[in-house]
Amino acid sequence: MPRTAEKVESLAREDGALLDALEAVLDVVEDDGVVEWSDVSDEMTSGQWGRLIEKGLLVDADGSGFVVDDPEGVRDALSDDDVSDAAADGDGESSWSSYDKLAGVGALGMMAGYSLPAVRDAIGGSLDVLFGPLEAMLPFYVVVMVLAMLTGLYSTLLQANLMDMDKMSEYQEQMQEIQERRKDAKERGDEEALDRIQQEQMEAMGDQMGMFKEQIRPMVWIMLLTIPVFLWMYWMLLSPNQSIHPQTITLPLIGSVNWTDGVLGPLQAWILWYFLCSMGFTQIIRKSLNIQTTPT
Repeated sequence: MPRTAEKVESLAREDGALLDALEAVLDVVEDDGVVEWSDVSDEMTSGQWGRLIEKGLLVDADGSGFVVDDPEGVRDALSDDDVSDAAADGDGESSWSSYDKLAGVGALGMMAGYSLPAVRDAIGGSLDVLFGPLEAMLPFYVVVMVLAMLTGLYSTLLQANLMDMDKMSEYQEQMQEIQERRKDAKERGDEEALDRIQQEQMEAMGDQMGMFKEQIRPMVWIMLLTIPVFLWMYWMLLSPNQSIHPQTITLPLIGSVNWTDGVLGPLQAWILWYFLCSMGFTQIIRKSLNIQTTPT
């Protein structure tokens, strides 16, 4: 029973509709003893049928059809509250809240500061109250290092808290499993299985969209907090009323350059220095806090 319950709960997390498919199959088996695809084709997709077989809940009955493995355990699992909760999570966990959408709109609005001086001056002047004293005490390259460490810290924490790594791992595992079954079916020359797997791939596109949403959701919050920091640095470098010390920075393999000089094509020196610091500090923070920001 515990193993059966785990299988059913795993299906529920993938797609709550799989529970309805499983219940339809179970009803036919209880009435007729066995079930075939033609018995339930009106109530489920071929992809769902294949998933039940792949999961081991439907097993071949010596060529006479299929039977449900541990039907009593399946019935108990279908009535379990944990499975119902898993189905609800699987159907709606990737949806964005109204706050996420507002964060996305706010981030897009702040991006206008890169081309609109009025927006840049407003945001830069406001943040100067916070960062100005820091710049007055430290060289500008150290200020950039401090800001890179700060943005790396909250970016890592946001990714860890807003991304469901378990769910993203399930998405990746499901797609890899489909690809492996497609490869095996192609090697066997099983056209019927290939057609079923092709349809299952099409249905899995919704899961890929869910994975994309999981990845993008923390990014809008990171942008909302990071763009103002960038705009403050940009404002400091462009404002005629500000004096950056020192006026140049010495970069490895490049030498001494002004902060606004292009060092890698149009990439200016201050942006390159920020990215180098950010990548280094982010890796240290992830290792120190033992935070995983990519699915396994």
